[in-house]
Order: sequence, then C-alpha cells, then structure tokens
Amino acid sequence: MTAANGIALGEIARHVGGTLHGDASRVITGVATLQSAGPTDITFLANPRYRKYLASTQAGAVILAANDLNECATAAVVTANPYAAYARATMLLYADRALPEPGIHASACVSADSRVHDSASIGAHCVIEAGAEIAAHVSIGPGCFIGKEAVIGEGSRISPNVTICHGARIGRRVLIHPGAVIGSDGFGLASDHGVWVKVLQLGGVSIGDDVEIGANTTIDRGALEDTVIEDGVKLDNQIQIAHNVRIGAHTAIAGCVGIAGSAHIGRRCTIGGGVGISGHLEIADDVHITGMSFVTKSIRQPGLYSSGIPADTNQQWHKNTVRFRQLDDMARRLKALEERLKREQENSEK
Repeated sequence: MTAANGIALGEIARHVGGTLHGDASRVITGVATLQSAGPTDITFLANPRYRKYLASTQAGAVILAANDLNECATAAVVTANPYAAYARATMLLYADRALPEPGIHASACVSADSRVHDSASIGAHCVIEAGAEIAAHVSIGPGCFIGKEAVIGEGSRISPNVTICHGARIGRRVLIHPGAVIGSDGFGLASDHGVWVKVLQLGGVSIGDDVEIGANTTIDRGALEDTVIEDGVKLDNQIQIAHNVRIGAHTAIAGCVGIAGSAHIGRRCTIGGGVGISGHLEIADDVHITGMSFVTKSIRQPGLYSSGIPADTNQQWHKNTVRFRQLDDMARRLKALEERLKREQENSEK
C-alpha cells in the first residue's frame, strides 16, 4: 500500500518519538511486512518470531527495539514500543487517505433545522434530522441516519450505514465502522402478571473523544441517565452494550462481548472475545479478562481473570461434565472424611 505523498524518514522518527539510525532525508511512501517491503517502505519488528527476516529485508527503514538494531542492515527507528510506533507512523503516512470532499450529496435528506459545518462531508442517501449538529471535518458515509438533536464532534468519521439515534452525543475524532447502532432502546421491560410492559428509555448515549466502535456493534441508550463510553475506548465488532453501562477511558473490548445493563467497567481494562458481563456490577481499573469468560460478580482488584472451559475431545468433555455434576457430593464426602480424621487424631493424642 502506498501513501499519497512520501514523508522524510526523519519526520517519521520525530513523530513516533524514536531514535533514527540512518539517512533522515530518505523518503518513505508506504508500509509493508519485513518480507515484502521495498526501498521506499517502512516496516517494523515487534514479534521475535519474525526476527529471521530482519537481516535480509529490503525495506527503506525498520521500526524496532534497541536489542534488534545490530541485526538490521538498513535504516532503523529505535523505540521501546515498535508496534505502537508503527501504528503512529502509519497514521502519519496515510493521514489524507480517501478523505471525502466537503459537501452534501444531492440525494441526502438534511433537515433545514440541523447544523452542518461547511467542511463536513455528507454521503449519498443520508438522513440528518432536525436539531442535529455536525461539526467541522466530520465525514458521514452513505446511508447513515443521524437522529434529532444528535451531536457529532469535530473530525469524527462515520462509516456507511451507521445509525445514530436521537440525542446521542459523539465526541471528537471518533471512528464508527459500518452497521453500528448508537442509541437504540435498552431492553427495559416490566412484568405485569406475566405480560411485558415496555419501559421508556429516556436517557441518551455519551461517547468521548478518540473512541473507535466496530462494525455492527450496538450501544443502547440509558433508561433515565446516559450510557457512557469514555475517551479512548476501543470496541471491536458485534459487541452489545446495554443501557446505562459505563466504560472507563482507554479500555479495549474484543468482538462478541455482551455487557448487561448498568455494569460499570473501569479504565485501561482489556476484555477478550466472547466475554459475558452480568448487569449492575463493577469492574475495577486495570482488569484484564480472558476470552469466553463469564463475569457474574464485581471485580474489585486489578489483575488477570479467567473462566470457561477450553475445548476438548467430545469423549473427555462428557466425562468431565459427569464429574462436574458430582462435585457437590464429592465435596461433602471429603469434608466428612476430614472431620472423621480430625476426631481420630484428637482421640489418639489423648
């Protein structure tokens, strides 16, 4: 992949906060892997298993850690975190990639009572309702719906076919991928003699700055107060976030996670794919939950948490399932044996 305009290697090194070893004036036009990079590409080494390609790479420069520098036969940008530096370099090289022209497509339906900045781009067949505010340099892809009084902050990018319901507030530099739904009704129901009565969802959704929301992820509006996604949160595809959930700043959540209503998740947490989190609980800052875990009670201390049973042969799984059903009986018998041994020991000492 090639960037629109090349950037001097010295500028890239300054941008990522690395130390340059090589010609600062060398022009870099793209990024590639160690194996496929050419003289105008920059690449990186973050995983030791790819070190074997370092000496033979044809890249114009490599982003790497200090202990790999001696094996590098080309220019290098040395940094403590090569992968993060690579991410920043890529953003710099492709900052202008596919930016749409400002303006409103002729097929878009934009309310005269909305406020759309002149520098914003509104794609084909978008609907923007009354009272919505679209800030400077916002890009809204084709087929999006922006509801009444919704607000989208400066520099945010809304991919095609995203729905942002009434009153939702989106911060600055937010990236929302296709098919996401922000501000749909939460699952609020009251039972009246076995008949379900809908509870109106009167809150909203508040999303901070620099948030990324994956494809087909849904974030429900609050029942009375807002569902809140704080600054820097990164959400993968197909995540369900229920009403009145709060997710702390810079937490990252992988695909297919389900978070039930009113759960509060701390800052800088990581949550693996397929995790289920029950409602009305709290997860502390700096908690890391491995994939397919099921969280049923609050986690008060930072650290790594796991649950779930890894896949096994069907025969072994059936055996373990039978044993699992016997655990309570086995525990009772073990306790009885321990008490019996204790009594016998006490009698022998008399």
